[in-house]
Amino acid sequence: MKNYAIVLAAGKGTRMRSSYPKVLHRVLGKPMITRVLSAIDGAKIERKYVVVGHGAELVKEVLDDASKIVLQEQQLGTGHAVLTALEQLKQDVSDYSDVTVLVTCGDTPLIRSECLAEMIDTHHAQNNAVTVMTTVVPEPTGYGRIVRDGDKIKAIIEQKDASDEEKRINEINVGTYCFNLEFLVNQISKLDTNNAQGEFYLTDLLKIAYANGLNTAAYILPNAEESLGVNNRVQLAKAEKVLQARINDYWMMQGVSMQDPASIFIEDEVTLEPDVYLEANVHLFGHTVIKHDAVIESGSRITNSVIGENALIKQSVIKDSTVGAYTTIGPFAQLRPGSSLGEHVKVGNFVEVKNSTVANESKISHHTYIGDTDMGARVNVGCGTITCNYDGKNKYRTVIGDDVFIGSNTNLIAPIAIGDKTVIGAGSTLSKDVVNNALAFTRPPLVVKENWKK
Repeated sequence: MKNYAIVLAAGKGTRMRSSYPKVLHRVLGKPMITRVLSAIDGAKIERKYVVVGHGAELVKEVLDDASKIVLQEQQLGTGHAVLTALEQLKQDVSDYSDVTVLVTCGDTPLIRSECLAEMIDTHHAQNNAVTVMTTVVPEPTGYGRIVRDGDKIKAIIEQKDASDEEKRINEINVGTYCFNLEFLVNQISKLDTNNAQGEFYLTDLLKIAYANGLNTAAYILPNAEESLGVNNRVQLAKAEKVLQARINDYWMMQGVSMQDPASIFIEDEVTLEPDVYLEANVHLFGHTVIKHDAVIESGSRITNSVIGENALIKQSVIKDSTVGAYTTIGPFAQLRPGSSLGEHVKVGNFVEVKNSTVANESKISHHTYIGDTDMGARVNVGCGTITCNYDGKNKYRTVIGDDVFIGSNTNLIAPIAIGDKTVIGAGSTLSKDVVNNALAFTRPPLVVKENWKK
C-alpha cells in the first residue's frame, strides 16, 4: 500500500486582503503551507504534490525539495486543482491499485500528523473509495454539509447550494480526503460546473462514489479546532492562538511554569527544561534552549540562544548568543549576535554586548557598550564604558585580561589589549595596549578660573 498527497495551495485568498498568497501567511513564525507539509510528512506519505497558482514563485520558495510542484494556471475549483496534480502523479505511478491519495488544503495549519495517519488507516481498513474528514460544530454556516445514509456519505453540499434543511446539518466537511487512486483517475473527469460557483467541486466525487455503490465514509476529527481553515486575518490570529496554547500546554506538562500562558509566545523549535519559569509576555524564537531553573522575566525576547541553568533574564533582548549558568542579564539589556557569556556574569541595565566573549564572574553593570571584545574573568566595567570598535571602515577587537577594573566613562579604542589586574581610571580614553598589573589613565589637568564671566 502506497500513500501520496496532493496539497491545494493555488488560491489567492482574497479575504486576507494581502498581496501575498494566502498559504504564505505565518502562524507562529511559519507559513501555513509549511505546517501542513510537516503534518503530512509525519503521516508517512511517500510523495507530495503541491498545486500552486496565485503567487506561484513565492510559494515555491518555501517548499521543501521533497515536494513536487504542479502549476494550476487557471483556478477553476478544487476538482480542477486535483485533476491538474493527477496529470503529474500518473507519470510517477505505474500501478494504480493499492494507492491512496490524501488531498488536503494548504490553509489548515492546525491539522496534526496523528489525525492524518488515523484517517489513512481508516480508509485502508474500511476499503473505502472515498473517505472525508468531518467534524461537528455548533455553527456550520459557510461550510459544506455532510449528507449521510447511515455510516455512508451520500454527498457534500456546499453552503451556497444547500437547502434550508441541509443548512441545519452541523456535521461539516473539513476539506481533507482520502481517495482510492484508481477511482479518482477514472471518475474525476465526470465533474462538472453545474453549481452556484461555476466550479469543479472535488466534493461531488462523494456523490459519484455513493451512486456507484462504493464505500464512502467519514473520519470524524476528534477536536474541531484542528479543522480551522484560514481565510482572513481574524482566523489567522485564532489559529495562532490555538497553536500557541497547544505548545504552551505541552511545555507546562514537561515541568515548565508560566505566569500567564496566554501571553507567552514560544515557537516550535524552542526547548525548555524542567523548572524553567516564564513570566508574562515572554517571546522565545527559533532554536532557543532554556536550561533548568532559569527565570525569564516579563518583556524578554530571546532568539536562537542558549540560556544556562539558574540564569535570570530581566526584560532584555537576546539573539544568537549564549548565556552561562547563574548569569543575570538586564533589565533592558541587549545581547547581539555572537555574544557568549560565562557563568556568574552580570550584565546590567542599558548594556549592549555584541560579538563578544565575557568570562566567568565579570560585571558590566549599566549604560555600557561592549562590542567585538574578548573579556577575561572577574572584570569590573564601570558605567558609561565604550569599546570603540569601528573606525568608519573596519572593525577591530578589544582584549581585556582577568581581574581588570575599568573606571566609569572609559573609552577603549580598538585594536587594544588590556593586561591582567590592570586598573583604568575613570574618564580615560586609551588607544594603546596596557601591560599587566598597571594603573592607566588619561586625564587633563583641572583648570579653575575664578570670578569667571561670560
